[in-house]
Amino acid sequence: MTEQTTPDDITAAVLASFARCPDERLGTVMRALTAHLHAFVKEVGLTEDEWRAAVRVLTDTGHITSGTRQEWILWSDALGVSMLVDALANRVPASGGGPGDGGGPAGTATESTVQGPFYVPDAPRRGYGERIDETPAGEPLWVHGTVRSMDGRPLPGAELDVWQNGDNELYAVQDPEAPETHLRGRFIVRDDGSYGFITVRPTPYPIPYDGPVGHMLSATGRQPWRPAHIHMIVRAPGHRPVTTHVFDAGSEHIDSDAVFAVKPSLLRELTARSADDPERPTGITGPWWSLTSDFVLVPVGPAG
Repeated sequence: MTEQTTPDDITAAVLASFARCPDERLGTVMRALTAHLHAFVKEVGLTEDEWRAAVRVLTDTGHITSGTRQEWILWSDALGVSMLVDALANRVPASGGGPGDGGGPAGTATESTVQGPFYVPDAPRRGYGERIDETPAGEPLWVHGTVRSMDGRPLPGAELDVWQNGDNELYAVQDPEAPETHLRGRFIVRDDGSYGFITVRPTPYPIPYDGPVGHMLSATGRQPWRPAHIHMIVRAPGHRPVTTHVFDAGSEHIDSDAVFAVKPSLLRELTARSADDPERPTGITGPWWSLTSDFVLVPVGPAG
């Protein structure tokens, strides 16, 4: 009598099918993916109805994805995969003995976070002290600090590539009423490693929640909100670039970021300033806010 095929037999057959994969890394990835996926199905006892529902979710995800909406990345973000991949790819030394990054111990390299879906390359070049808001978008905010290497040396010529949302919760790429260069800019660090620019205080905003990811968040009791933050990519010759956020430590949703991107070392205090404050930058009128954030980059080579 022929023995019946078991669930483990099916898993073994699929794993064996990758034995002749000509790309060793691809074969390793596919075998691991298959093993974990089959283990998940067995662990939860996935039913046929649940399997059909999962296929519908995947189909709906493909249908809603477009040139301006990437639902697959939203799945990766909302399940913490994006941050996990980022963390594995951007391990940094703990300390180099120089000035800190504004949120951690002295010489601690600035931690990375995910880039997100709203980055647009080739932001306009702007000078020290210039503003990046091109239409009214919120309360004025002066952002300043230094860019240094892990040994404390300033990095003149480093570049800060900045983008953020305004008080309507939108980035320029989402807002048909805003100039495409609104709330974006690239700044070259001065000889002493310092930078400074005027923007607006960022606000919390929700990730798109009208599709499959949003339905998952609602069904599981989660929320779609991100805390207030500013995105930055910091680059300098001879150093590893870092893609990161600067978070408003007093923002709502700091403890429940929908994409798990908050790291304690990236929290910053925003300080309220009066209109007659003697440190008020040129270009700001009325009450304003200030934020200090230093960045520490890891050298390329043996030190990195």
